[in-house]
Amino acid sequence: QLQPVESGGGLVQPGGSLRLSCATSGFTSGHYDIGWFRQAPGKEREGVSCISASGVSTDYADSVQGRFTISRDNAKKTVYLQMDSLVFEDPAVYYCAAHWNPFASFCAVSAQGLYRYWGQGTQVTVSS
Repeated sequence: QLQPVESGGGLVQPGGSLRLSCATSGFTSGHYDIGWFRQAPGKEREGVSCISASGVSTDYADSVQGRFTISRDNAKKTVYLQMDSLVFEDPAVYYCAAHWNPFASFCAVSAQGLYRYWGQGTQVTVSS
């Protein structure tokens, strides 16, 4: 029953921006790490960014460091991924996922195996 819901994907030109949203209305505030992951055709799913249950800690893949920003709006129970300076390597289906960890002080994008609850994904396309 618990499942985050992604939105905000679409078509953008190289160098453009998109903001993805992950709605987590069914999840208890402060108890879940939220991560963003992506999978391109023919490639393995990879971690993009995450934010800890407390919202204090964030992590980014090297490939998006400095271009993407993750944030959390606890009042709306929504996590955002602001993607700037999009390049041809970024197109993929982007997923958000939740990991129950109420005592977490940090998260890591490499730990996708810990995430139990996954959204359906939203498509991001970069094209000129």
